[in-house]
Amino acid sequence: MQLDITNSSLPVYEALSSEVRLKIIALISKQPMSVKALADNLGLSSAIVTKHLAKLAAANLVTSKRVGREKITQLKVDTIEIKFPHQVYPTFQTHRTTIPVGHYTQYSVQPSCGLAGNQGYIGKVDNPRYFMSPDRMRAGMIWFNDGYVEYQTPNFLQSNEHLEMLDLVVELSSEFPFSNNTWPSDITFSINGTELGTWRSPGDFSDIRGKYTPDWVPDNVNQYGVLKTLRVTDHGTYLDGQPFTEVCLKDLPVKPDVWTVRFEVKPNAEKSGGCTIFGKGFGNHDQNIVLTTYYSNL
Repeated sequence: MQLDITNSSLPVYEALSSEVRLKIIALISKQPMSVKALADNLGLSSAIVTKHLAKLAAANLVTSKRVGREKITQLKVDTIEIKFPHQVYPTFQTHRTTIPVGHYTQYSVQPSCGLAGNQGYIGKVDNPRYFMSPDRMRAGMIWFNDGYVEYQTPNFLQSNEHLEMLDLVVELSSEFPFSNNTWPSDITFSINGTELGTWRSPGDFSDIRGKYTPDWVPDNVNQYGVLKTLRVTDHGTYLDGQPFTEVCLKDLPVKPDVWTVRFEVKPNAEKSGGCTIFGKGFGNHDQNIVLTTYYSNL
């Protein structure tokens, strides 16, 4: 589950702001439990436990079902990530481009793989030849098990503009047939042929529906990813504001015409769990791949 600091996330924060509810989460993280079993463990009445469970259910953190006469509750989510607003750097000017996820210029993918648009799947699922279909331009979500996709976008830097930082923002997850919330995958990022580093995606998520994922997508198919922000600076590369690798701007070949961006699951990846890329109209962030260059005038 991915949260932000808007009012839409308040039900989750409120559900977690209780010692009793945190204890309930700890108990059912080990195994699904009945209301009576939870009440006995907590030393509370079943009525009070039921109220706490209702609060957790309203926040989409737990789910319950009837088994005979008992109501059994289990966790609905494995992880929660909180996304804070991007920091603004007013001293730098920017060139910003957005790349639809279907506008890749090179690819080499292996099943399971496919493309999806607002109205349905594009071509046949698990058939890599459809990655060359002109209809790929309509894709809002693409996925593959092994291989890579590569994008090109214009380099708008002028000769009198000095590159200060470069940001790459994209919503990603692993790839598992249908979905698996705990399915790690090592996804490698490259720009202009230079590897920036490898991020381990924790899973391929369908615990709740993506905020923007079209209604036609089944509930048990990957719904959303994790928004990742890569920042390359003069002193290293950062992932979501944390030190990532030692790759610096000086290590990045700057081509006069284009930036080339690659997302890859390498053949020798320790965790080869595929890659799903979410774009506008899918996932939890209504945006395409975004590349921003920050510059100062010489």
